[in-house]
Amino acid sequence: MINDRNKCPQGWSRTTLGDCLRLINGIAYLRHELLDKGAPIIRIQNLNGGNNWFYSDLDLPNDKYCDKGDLLFAWSATFGPFIWNGSRSIYHYHIWKVEPSDALDQKFAYYLLAEITDLVKAAAHGVAMPHMTKQGMESWPVQLPPLNEQRRIAAKIEALKARSQGVKEELKAIAPLLDQFRQSVLAAAFRGDLTADWREKNPHVEPAIGVVENLREKRFSQAKTPAQLKKLNEIYSYQEEEDSNLLPESWRYIALEKLCDSFQYGTSTKSLASGKVPVLRMGNIQNGEIDWSDIVYTSDEEEIEKYKLNPGDVLFNRTNSPELVGKAGIYRGEHPAIFAGYLIKINNAKELDSEYLNYCLITGYAKAYCWKVKTDGVSQSNINAQKLAKFEVPFCSLEEQREVVHRINSLFLVANRLEQNHKEAKAYTDTLNQSILAKAFRGELVPQDPNDEPASVLLERIKAEREKLDTKKKVKDKTEKKSRKAKPEPEPKQLSFPGFE
Repeated sequence: MINDRNKCPQGWSRTTLGDCLRLINGIAYLRHELLDKGAPIIRIQNLNGGNNWFYSDLDLPNDKYCDKGDLLFAWSATFGPFIWNGSRSIYHYHIWKVEPSDALDQKFAYYLLAEITDLVKAAAHGVAMPHMTKQGMESWPVQLPPLNEQRRIAAKIEALKARSQGVKEELKAIAPLLDQFRQSVLAAAFRGDLTADWREKNPHVEPAIGVVENLREKRFSQAKTPAQLKKLNEIYSYQEEEDSNLLPESWRYIALEKLCDSFQYGTSTKSLASGKVPVLRMGNIQNGEIDWSDIVYTSDEEEIEKYKLNPGDVLFNRTNSPELVGKAGIYRGEHPAIFAGYLIKINNAKELDSEYLNYCLITGYAKAYCWKVKTDGVSQSNINAQKLAKFEVPFCSLEEQREVVHRINSLFLVANRLEQNHKEAKAYTDTLNQSILAKAFRGELVPQDPNDEPASVLLERIKAEREKLDTKKKVKDKTEKKSRKAKPEPEPKQLSFPGFE
């Protein structure tokens, strides 16, 4: 809004809100006095979308009701103007009904109040329940354009807001499209489509079945006890269920346990608000990465040694809500860290690239597997290490795995840049409406018309009419006073409004 020390645009006039509109107080009430029938009582939360309604069947003065299209202003806690769009209702004490004078167009009044709302809130009194007094609001300085210009400004604001809203709706569609794009990239990558041309140029890489056989022989040769040999026999005798014929010829679906040395649960010890080393929890796994924004700690040296993470470790979220269980993320060594009990660290063999595994675990294919095998509790679901071990990875040679990761990274980089542009555009549109208002009340949104009646002339005429009405009222009051002296009147009947203060 224009500072009142600055020069007014042509035809505008400095005035106060009280000179160009009327603020009518709503009704105060106590919660236990509310009814479940009658006229709805609008509270501030109802103006902001709340659906918890109270009612009253009292017969109140007409100005204590508002009808569809009336202008309201919330002056306590939550501030701002609203155009009421409901049925005839009572409005709460913390709301004013705003009646513009003949000097003020109602739509313009709405935008005028919207423009000053942040300033009104900053000037409010009180801490627990900030509020603006009626006197303070009525004395608020404003600069008023001619009436015709007000209408042009309001129409222009509404046209620009409509365009801005259209842009916002279009921007809303971008984030889901980017998510869909990423999932499409991952689906293509783990079907082998993304590296089809690479395989044509590299026909002699070792097929997946050969890699798995070599790994099996190595693990058997390293087994030191009969129990270990028995466990390995169980692992490698398992027959995968997914159809490898749907994959490229050199690929196979391979159970994760055939490609991993072990699965480790995290610490169950209570973490601290501060300490030597961060403890990663399920909330720290977001979109395949580690989110370091909400961290707890430990200083227990035994815990640190037992659960320490190494760069490239992949973490799997084994317990969470049904929608989120099975999240995965890769630790890249940004900070020394250990991991908490709702996570599983996957100790994959070097034949399975960690980045490849991490991407595989955030595919729609992996999500579908998690949904199928999860065990549901009252509010959480669980996928234990035994079920995770049976997850079948679309497996290929290490060389191709790294090429897959490279191509995913390249395409995700494009998506990330688009996402950043989207965030910047959204941030801009979020402030656009306020910028439009600021420009409007600097007199820069529409051209001035020298033929418009200046606001000062209109205000003077309204002022004169008010003074004339006040004079008539004083004469009437004086006459009634003399009449009462001549003939005493009976005591007036006391009116009671149960349920309201």
